[in-house]
Amino acid sequence: MNGTVYLELDQLAVIDTASGMRLVKGASVGLATGGVLTLLGESGSGKSLLAQAIMGTLATGLRAEGGLRIGEYRFDAADQHSRQALWGREVALLPQEPWLALDPTMRVRQQVAETHELVAGLPQADARAAALRDLAQLDVRHAAPLYPHQISGGMAQRVAFLATHAAGARLLIVDEPTKGLDAGRRADILAMLRAAQHDGMAVLCITHDVWLARALGGAVAVMLDGAIIEQGESASVLAQPAHAYTRALLAADPASWPARAPATTPGAIVATLDQVAKGFGPRPLFTGVSAQIRRGEIVAITGESGAGKTTFGNLLLGLLRPDAGTVTRAAGLPRTAFQKLYQDPAAAFAPTASVETALRDVVKLHGLAWDSVPPLLARLRLGEHLLARLPSQVSGGELQRFALARVLLLKPALIFADEPTSRLDPITQQETLSLLLDTASASGCAVLLVTHDADIARAVAQRRINLHVG
Repeated sequence: MNGTVYLELDQLAVIDTASGMRLVKGASVGLATGGVLTLLGESGSGKSLLAQAIMGTLATGLRAEGGLRIGEYRFDAADQHSRQALWGREVALLPQEPWLALDPTMRVRQQVAETHELVAGLPQADARAAALRDLAQLDVRHAAPLYPHQISGGMAQRVAFLATHAAGARLLIVDEPTKGLDAGRRADILAMLRAAQHDGMAVLCITHDVWLARALGGAVAVMLDGAIIEQGESASVLAQPAHAYTRALLAADPASWPARAPATTPGAIVATLDQVAKGFGPRPLFTGVSAQIRRGEIVAITGESGAGKTTFGNLLLGLLRPDAGTVTRAAGLPRTAFQKLYQDPAAAFAPTASVETALRDVVKLHGLAWDSVPPLLARLRLGEHLLARLPSQVSGGELQRFALARVLLLKPALIFADEPTSRLDPITQQETLSLLLDTASASGCAVLLVTHDADIARAVAQRRINLHVG
């Protein structure tokens, strides 16, 4: 640790009041001023619940036990309201989705200035000047007059950071800050967190990104099933993990994946692009792109944020028309032969309908037999007991596999998989992606895989199409 302990947890637990189940099982850790503690683990391991218990923002039906200290203040964790006076002033939270931390009706400059004015107490003119200085420091001054929907995810992350950091909080909690970002944007987030640490902030980072845990250094605590199973200096734990789960987590990092051998020889052409160009308004995305996609092959679509990777796939699917060039899909194939697997599986399911209803709707709409569903679920390692649940009641990995099952029911010739595992932890990501590619290869289906991760592209794709902005 770099200085005096600023955050101290003493057997902090989170309990489901209805069942009495301990979702977080007595965490005891310390974090020094200017230090970093990374909570590393798979989805559902309790990392975010621990952060909510620290902030005092647990949902109804959950309660905290144990004690904690933030700076000079000590708290009974059960008294959630006791931490509210510290929000913004002593402790700040940067949530998983940066847009959730921003007001969609407020311009970027105003969002940062508001924290300076209302929390730090600066006069309005001084707050506006300070906001511009902050934005310039993180190279987003040009975004000052824009609204959140007009900026990229990486820019929104930086603006949200400034808005939470403006009042001078000494503890920053960041929840999955690199989820879904390409290598360049991940480096930006790392630089931002290092700058906060250099300014004397204590940084508590919640992530399943092993790269970020290594790069941040400091201390790491590995969580599994609500318990901290291993903790210590990051360099030591990640180099020589003592626990079998930590070893499995590191082995599942895409940098450790072996190259995947082609399952089949590519077959008939499914789609052809000839000198395709696309832009929106005055902004070009890509020009002069030509490619052929064949059955059975796995093609990675790569490129920096904003290069048009999703747009490229939507052109192939017929959801958009090119500005120039042609897209030709193989004759004789129905429109349902071209399917999309979304980055966020929750967005592809009605939140109030069970998973079974979602599947039965597809079966009924396309005149299929329900008898084909159970064997498919078994192949995707999905228990039929999960069918009665709502999408919010299954894990991210399970829901993405249900989305895959729904796509496979239509026997597609091509699946456009748009960052289908970027929101999953390494173990679930590797399992889900392997199932997608194995199942598609077995049916002779082409897969266009959008990925921001060069290691995934290297390991799974036979070739790649790299898009460049403009």
